[in-house]
Amino acid sequence: MAVSAELVSVEQYSHTSFEHDVEFVEGRIAERPEPTWRHSAVQGFLIRELWTLCRRPGLFAMPEQRVQTRPDRFRVPEVCVVGERPTDLARGIVTLPPYLCVEILSPEDSMAEALEKALEYLNFGVEWVWVIDPESLSGQVYCRTGAMDVGNGIFSTERFSLDLSGVEF
Repeated sequence: MAVSAELVSVEQYSHTSFEHDVEFVEGRIAERPEPTWRHSAVQGFLIRELWTLCRRPGLFAMPEQRVQTRPDRFRVPEVCVVGERPTDLARGIVTLPPYLCVEILSPEDSMAEALEKALEYLNFGVEWVWVIDPESLSGQVYCRTGAMDVGNGIFSTERFSLDLSGVEF
C-alpha cells in the first residue's frame, strides 16, 4: 500500500473525492491497490449475497464504505455490514463499529497489512472481520475471541455463513 509523505488534515481528506477511494492513516493518504477482475467479482458476489442475508436481521451490506476507526484513521473495507446508516450521511462516513468488515486481498497486499487492519477493526469494536484471498477463496475469520483459518471457502459469523467454495469467478 502506497502512503503519501505529505500530511493532510482529516477535514481535507473528508472533503476530497478520489477515483479509487483511499484510506487515511495518521495524517497521510494511503492508496489502495487497484482491484483485479477476480477481486471485483468476489466483491460483487459478497455484496449480492450479504445484502440478501442481512435484510432479515436488520443489517445492510455496503461496498467500499469509509469507516472512521479512530480520530486519525479512516479505512475503506471492500465490504462492510452495518446495523444502521452512517451518522454523517453528507460525508457518508461510518463512525460506529460495523458488524462485519471484509478485506479482499490484492496481489500487492501483505498478510501483515491485512492483520493490522483486522486488529484495528476489532479494536474499534467491529464484531467480525473476514480476510479473503480471491484466488484461492481461502482466508481468515477474526473476532474478539480469536482467529480461524478458512480453507474450505465458508466464511461465517454467529448470524450467517457464506460459502464461496462452489462459486465460479
